[in-house]
Amino acid sequence: MSKDAHNKAAEHHEHAAKAHKMAAEQHGKGDHAKGLEHSTQAMQHAKAAHEHSQTAHTASTQQTKK
Repeated sequence: MSKDAHNKAAEHHEHAAKAHKMAAEQHGKGDHAKGLEHSTQAMQHAKAAHEHSQTAHTASTQQTKK
């Protein structure tokens, strides 16, 4: 369980980073609507990464207590 949660968190972190880069590119081109769209996607991935990180941390903590 813990390994899966860590992997999912990592995937969401990667997706968030890509979306942030795309948002920056779009804002740089003056396309603020697309930039906002990518910023929103980045935020959603960051939130999902945080949730999976918390799950992984909880699972890891429980395993070390056994």
